[in-house]
Amino acid sequence: MNSKGRAIVSRVLFSVSFLLMADGVYAADNLSFKGRLVAEPCTIRPGDEALELDLKEASAQELYLNNRTTGRSFEIHLEGCDTSIADSVTTTFSGVESTELPGLLRLDGGSAASGVAIGLETPDNTPLPLNVTSDKQTLNDGPNSIALKAYIKGEPRALTDRLIVAGMFTATSTFTLNYP
Repeated sequence: MNSKGRAIVSRVLFSVSFLLMADGVYAADNLSFKGRLVAEPCTIRPGDEALELDLKEASAQELYLNNRTTGRSFEIHLEGCDTSIADSVTTTFSGVESTELPGLLRLDGGSAASGVAIGLETPDNTPLPLNVTSDKQTLNDGPNSIALKAYIKGEPRALTDRLIVAGMFTATSTFTLNYP
């Protein structure tokens, strides 16, 4: 089956139902397996399915002067790409958006820092907002990579009122690869 024009789904669903017996013994009442096997055009290099990017230290003074930091490069590595299955890929990042900077990622609860958000962009500095699909990237047979950058940006009110709070922070996003 040609999968062009559809997202590639690479999961198998398992459902199991159990019946609680009167004597406390569990017995399988219904066990069914269903799923869909698909031909994936690429696999994600082991370790890249859960990337961690250290944005290093940024100073509040740099943010007050420039509103944001320089983007820090990172890549999602794809292996074994087969262009007979799909010849391009798009990327969508999702997560909790900053209320002051829509399209940028809000810091996770428990972060000591505040007044900033995390932005994503392409290597040519084109913004890649959360929940917006990137432009298509052409695939080649074999290994490929999706190059991106992340940066820290001061929230407008925090910049104006000088309310950026220094400290450790985390922000979490999920990426989805679609092979149109």
